[in-house]
Amino acid sequence: MRYLGPQTSTPRCVYCSCRFQCGQGLENRRVKSIRPSLNLVRDASSTRAKHLLPDRPARTRFAPSPTGNLHLGSIRTALFNYLLAKRTEGQFLLRIEDTDQKRTIPGAEAQLCRDLQWAGLQWDEGPLVGGPYGPYRQSERTKIYGDHAERLLRLKLAYRCYCSAERLDILNRSRHEKGLPLGYDRKCAHLSLHQPEDRARRRESHVVRLRAPDSYPPWHDFVYGNTGKSGQQGRKTLVDDPVYDDPIIIKSDGHPTYHLANVVDDHLMEITHVIRGTEWMSSTPMHLALYKAFGWKPPLFGHVPLLVDQNNQKLSKRNLDTDIASFRDKQGIFSDALVNFAVLLGWSHQQQSDLLSLKRLEEIFDLKFTKGNTVVSFAKLQFLQERYARQYIAEGGTQFHHMAQKVCSILREICDENHISAILGRRSLEDVVGLILRADWKSYTTAEAFAQRSSNLFKPLEELPAYKPLNPGCPLSALRVAAASFLLIPDQQWTAAVHRDNIAAILPPGSETGPAGDEATGNVKVWRKEICHFLRWSLMSGASGPPLPDLMEIMGREVCYLRINRAIKKTCEQEQASYSEQPKVRLMGAVV
Repeated sequence: MRYLGPQTSTPRCVYCSCRFQCGQGLENRRVKSIRPSLNLVRDASSTRAKHLLPDRPARTRFAPSPTGNLHLGSIRTALFNYLLAKRTEGQFLLRIEDTDQKRTIPGAEAQLCRDLQWAGLQWDEGPLVGGPYGPYRQSERTKIYGDHAERLLRLKLAYRCYCSAERLDILNRSRHEKGLPLGYDRKCAHLSLHQPEDRARRRESHVVRLRAPDSYPPWHDFVYGNTGKSGQQGRKTLVDDPVYDDPIIIKSDGHPTYHLANVVDDHLMEITHVIRGTEWMSSTPMHLALYKAFGWKPPLFGHVPLLVDQNNQKLSKRNLDTDIASFRDKQGIFSDALVNFAVLLGWSHQQQSDLLSLKRLEEIFDLKFTKGNTVVSFAKLQFLQERYARQYIAEGGTQFHHMAQKVCSILREICDENHISAILGRRSLEDVVGLILRADWKSYTTAEAFAQRSSNLFKPLEELPAYKPLNPGCPLSALRVAAASFLLIPDQQWTAAVHRDNIAAILPPGSETGPAGDEATGNVKVWRKEICHFLRWSLMSGASGPPLPDLMEIMGREVCYLRINRAIKKTCEQEQASYSEQPKVRLMGAVV
C-alpha cells in the first residue's frame, strides 16, 4: 500500500514514517504484512500528521446483537462508523447479528433501530431500508455461511470435529492442572479421509473448526499502528503435546459463530473499514486468518479504547445508567447532547468548542483516536445538556417547542388542572411554559427537573409564613407601600419590561433628605433587593423561580394582585402581633 501524503525527496515507511529502519520494506516494494489495498490520505483541512482518511468513500457497518438495549459504548461505536462513512461520502450499514437465538430478546431489534434513529444515525443499508447486499439479518444468511464453511472444508483449511463437550472439558482440565496452555489437540483433524463425511451424513453431532495457522503475522491497526508480534503462535507447542487455537466456525446446531459470520458478511458487503472496541483486538488475528483462508483482502481495522468508570472498571451494558433508553426516557438527555458526549470519548479535535452538532461532526471527523482506556465523566454530559438547552431556547425552533411540550406534559401530571387554569387566564399552557423557559433558561437541565421547579408557579399558597426581611431594620410599612404601587399598573402594561423599570425606579424611604454619593447608592441597592425579596415572598413564599419581573408577567396581574394584597395583610398582622408581644410597663398607676 502506498502512502499518498505529501511527498518528500526521501521515501518513508507507510507504517511509522521512518526512513525504513524498521525493516518493513521500501515504499515501492510489496509490503508483506496483511493490509488491504485501500489507500489512505492525510486530511487536507488539518495539520495533524497521523489522522489518515480514506481517499475514496468508506463503507462501514454497525453490527449489534439484539440481546438487549444499546448502551453508551454501542452508540459510540455506531457513531464513529457513521461519521467515517459520512465524512468520506460513503455508506453506513446496519447489520443485525442474531445467530445466537437463545440470547435474542423479542423486540430488541426494533428498539435498537429506534435508538439509532433517535440519535440521528440513519443507516444507508440494512433493516427497514434494504440494500443490494441483503439480507442484513444474519439469521437469514445461514445458507451463505454454510456454503463458505463447505468451501474451507474442501480446501482442507477446516475440518469437522466430533469431540464431545465432556472430552473437551477433560482435555482442558488436564492441561490446566499441568500448567499447560489450553487449546484443541486436533484429534478430529486426523480422521481418515471419508470418516468425517460419513458421520456428517448420519447427522452425528459435530462442529466445524478452522485449521489455524502455525503463527499469525503482525497486522496494522489504524489507531494503534503495527500490532501483534511476528510469529505469534496459532500452535501452542510443548515437547510432543501440542494444542492449537482452531476456533469453531460452525456450531453443532448448524449456525455460524460470530467469527465466520462477521468475516463473510464484511467481505460480501464490501466493508472497507471496521471500527470497534479494543476488546476485539485479540480476535483480529483469527479474523485475518479467515480472510487469508478465503483468499480475500481484509478491511482496515481500528480499535478504539474501552470506556471505564472512575474506578477504571469497564462500563457494562448491564449498567442501566449507560442504557440509551435510560438516557432518553428517564434522564431526559437530548440526543444532540448524548451524541456530542459519545464522540468525545476516545476521539480528539481541534475545534474551539466541545459543542459539536452531528452535522458539524460529519464535516470535521477524522481518525484521530486516543489510546488507552477512556474514563467516562458524566459531569461532561450534564455540561453539554445545559449548553444545548440554552441553544435551543435561544433559537426558539423545533427543539424549543419539543422542550415546552415535554414540560407541559409533566406539569399536567403533577399539578391540579384548576390551579393551572388560574395562572393561565386566556393563555395556553405551552405559551406560559415558553415564557418560563425563556426567563429561567439557566435552570434547565432536564424536562423533569424543570417541570418540578416550575410547578411552584401553579400551586396555591395555602399559608404564608412570617416575613423575614433581609435587613432587620427595614420598615414593613415602607415595603407595603412599595409593593402596593405595583397594583396600580394596568393589565395592558403588565409586562416584565415595565416591572423591571419600576423596580429600578423605586427609591428607599427618606432618600430625598438622606446621604448622597456612594452611601446613597448602597442604600438604594439594599432597598431594591429588599423589595424583590418581599415580592417573591408574596408571590411564591420565597420559592426559587424565574427573575422577579418575568415571574410577575408569567403569573399575571390577577394572581399577583391577590397574592400581594394577602402579603400586605399578613405583614400588618405580623406587626400587630409583634407590638402586642412587647413587654408592658406600669407608669403612674397605668399600664402602657
